[in-house]
Amino acid sequence: MIETIATEAAPKALGPYSQALKAGSFIFCSGQIPINPATNSVEATTIEDQTRQSITNLRNVLEKAGSSLSNVVKTTVFIKDMNDFAALNAVYAEMFGDTKPARSCVEVARLPKDVKVEIECIAVA
Repeated sequence: MIETIATEAAPKALGPYSQALKAGSFIFCSGQIPINPATNSVEATTIEDQTRQSITNLRNVLEKAGSSLSNVVKTTVFIKDMNDFAALNAVYAEMFGDTKPARSCVEVARLPKDVKVEIECIAVA
C-alpha cells in the first residue's frame, strides 16, 4: 500500500508530485528547496540558510510520515555551485548530527526558483 504524505509545515509541491510517499516501511521524500512554508517564498539568501531551510522542510515532511532525520538512509543533494560545498556540509552535519546517511551531491545548472540547493531523501518509518 502506498500512502501520500502532505503537511502544511513544508512547501506545497510546485508541480504534479507529492511531498512524499510512504511505501511499506520506506518514505520517499521529493526534493525540498528553501521555501518558507509560512510565506510560500524563498527568504534565505546564503547557502547556509538555504540548506537549513531545505533540511527543515524535509524534517517536517518526515515527521508527518511518522519518521525523522535520524531515520534517513539516503539523500541526494543538488547544488548550484560546488564552491558552496564546504558551507553546505557544515550545516548538513549540524542538522543531521550523528546520522550520516548515504549521499550523492551533484552540481546542477539551475534549480527551481533559482535557489542554491535542493535536497531529497529516502527514510525508514
